[in-house]
Amino acid sequence: MNRNANQSEHILVCVSPSPSNPKVVAAAARMAAAFHASLTAIYIKPTNYETLLEADRTRLQNNIRYAEQCGASITTIVGDDVPGQVAEYAHISGTTKIVVGRSGIRRRHFWSKPPLTEQIILNAPDVDVYIIPDSAADLKQRKKDSPMADSMRPTWQESLYTLLLLMAATVIGLVFTRFGFSEANIITIFILGVLIISVVTISPVYSVAGSLGSVLLFNWFFIDPKFSFHTYETEYAVTFAIMLVSSLITGTLANRMKQNARQSAREAFRTKVLLDTNQLLQKAERSEAAIETTAHQIITLLSRDVVIYPRSEEAGLGERIAFHAYGMDDALLDGNAPDAAEGEIAQWVFENQRSAGYRLEWFENAAAQYHAICLNGYCYGVIGIRIGGVPLEPFENSIVVSILGECALALENLRNAAEKEQADLMVRKEQLRSNLLRSISHDIRTPLTSISGNASNLLSHYRQLDDETRQQIFSDIYDDAEWLIDLVENLLSISRIENGQMELHLSSEIMGDVIDEALKHVDRNAVQHEISVHEADDILLVDMDARLIMQVLINLINNAVKNTPTGSHISIESRQAGTDAVVTVRDNGPGIPDELKPHVFEMFYTGQNKVADGRRGLGLGLALCKAIVESHGGRIALTDNAPRGCCFTVSLPMKEVQVHE
Repeated sequence: MNRNANQSEHILVCVSPSPSNPKVVAAAARMAAAFHASLTAIYIKPTNYETLLEADRTRLQNNIRYAEQCGASITTIVGDDVPGQVAEYAHISGTTKIVVGRSGIRRRHFWSKPPLTEQIILNAPDVDVYIIPDSAADLKQRKKDSPMADSMRPTWQESLYTLLLLMAATVIGLVFTRFGFSEANIITIFILGVLIISVVTISPVYSVAGSLGSVLLFNWFFIDPKFSFHTYETEYAVTFAIMLVSSLITGTLANRMKQNARQSAREAFRTKVLLDTNQLLQKAERSEAAIETTAHQIITLLSRDVVIYPRSEEAGLGERIAFHAYGMDDALLDGNAPDAAEGEIAQWVFENQRSAGYRLEWFENAAAQYHAICLNGYCYGVIGIRIGGVPLEPFENSIVVSILGECALALENLRNAAEKEQADLMVRKEQLRSNLLRSISHDIRTPLTSISGNASNLLSHYRQLDDETRQQIFSDIYDDAEWLIDLVENLLSISRIENGQMELHLSSEIMGDVIDEALKHVDRNAVQHEISVHEADDILLVDMDARLIMQVLINLINNAVKNTPTGSHISIESRQAGTDAVVTVRDNGPGIPDELKPHVFEMFYTGQNKVADGRRGLGLGLALCKAIVESHGGRIALTDNAPRGCCFTVSLPMKEVQVHE
């Protein structure tokens, strides 16, 4: 068959409990390597999986594990139509080649079903099918390992149920006879009894026993001569045969429906666990929450203890966390490890990113199975599942692998988000640094140029200048130097606060004294404004770093001085509001537009009206005020001053005064 040369190859290999199945998988792996194709191993799980012998289950798990080691992705599908489901999956997944083992069983009769390989070829005519034959020894072993003996083993409970139901059907039939009901109605009662037997029992033996018992009881109690297995009418032989066949068919169908319902319920539960895991992991905001969610979901799925070694910050394994299957609310356990070398196994799994433990290739004598939680070559930890001597089913194992994959993906997203946040923080810091350098280079140049120019003028023309001019030059030099000093002080304070290096030297201070001291260090242009102080009647005692709070008040007052016309009124008021000491700085200047108010406390924000640090400000003053006030556990706010102007309000928690009589 001609294929598009650009079409990527996809090889599908069928996995089974056959002893020679590893040979089939190995052939498919070699083919995948030769064609540079992706390899998928598919297992069609029958509805009567529970009837498989333990040896078959173990062999199946080993075959699936071998397929994983060969680089195949595992897919498990529940159903009994093996050729149809394999062909359907091949069409959906874009499979180009199917590799399957041939058992060597011949078609005995023309009405018998064709062998599995022929059915796959008929169902998937557009896919190349490669058949790897089984050996004669494998066929003999598979016939020897028939699971019928386990499934037909009787139990006294089911025997009692069968006996009681047959007795009940007989009693009801006798009642029907007394009331003149026909034999057809009595036959229906016995068939109903067989149906109920099939529903309440597990082994198909009881369906057969119920069918035979119904025929015998019907003959004994309801056919002349009664209380005998003889009959005068030959037509009753046909009736007995039809009744037996009907009972057998009914019982068989009921058993099959019950098994399908039980299997569907289990698969629906496991699928729900997987879907719930996906949703819960998407809500996890921390790696610890994602790991805990994963452990609880595996416990919900398997009802087995789980041990997790998360990745540490030093890129190794962290502390062991144990989750108990019967106490998820009390998750952490201090019990001993199930394996003496558990730490060694977990470290090996972490370094090699491969599974190990119970019935696995490495450390197969361990009491638990250990799996790496990894994605894209990065390992987030190791999870151990205490097996307890009962290996996982293939479908359970595939669900566990899917859950671990979801966990790794969630942890990967959290790590990417953290790295993105860190990168954004670095970008913001770099932008902050760039803004700082740009602003400093621009704004420091002006006062330095003024100082240099005025100093040069004094050196060159000192004697030619009159006293008033010299006084003005000295005043300009002083103003520019003071501005530079304030700038440097603000920069140092901001850097210490941003780096968490600023230490508060708290002491109990009277707010009125701090306000008075701040007024002594405000801009000398403050004399051109009308400044009034209104102190509270009561003493406001506050635990504060007086030097920093004084810097806050100086910045607020200087901000009002520099941004209001000469002669404006500036009011400073202190009062008590509940347990806070409140200081307000008001002015009747032009005010700040509403659209700029949310940004005035941002660093390097000067706005359209240059409200932050005056005529040449870097936008540090108000940002520094906010940082200092909040470090004291207080708050600062900007509101309008009626009828016009600004009002900055600083609130600081007051110190409780204890009076000793």
